Amino acid sequence: MEKDIKQVIILRKDVKMGTGKLVAQGSHASLMSFLHAEKSCPEIARKWLVEGETKIVLKVNKQEEFEELKNKLKRSSIPFEVVKDAGQTQVPPGTETAIGIGPYYADKINLITSKLKLL
Repeated sequence: MEKDIKQVIILRKDVKMGTGKLVAQGSHASLMSFLHAEKSCPEIARKWLVEGETKIVLKVNKQEEFEELKNKLKRSSIPFEVVKDAGQTQVPPGTETAIGIGPYYADKINLITSKLKLL
């Protein structure tokens, strides 16, 4: 049986960012996470590209939720990347604004993200 593959982008809503900044941070997360997955699980990344690049964008409302999510991901085998802003516009340098997860098997990602709400 074929497993579904997806990428999930998590954005922090407690960090005050305009719409354009939010989209940019999500874009960074998507690309960074894909490049990580391409190295760590190339077959999965390739299959995701061929099958339409399914992406889901979710949110966290507090830094504590963001930290908890990072800790769960660190304990998993799922490729992910955290976006740290350069601080040139709306937020201080080093502010963690987003997480890109996968592409990876949807069922594995869901174990970590299923309680989060859509952006």
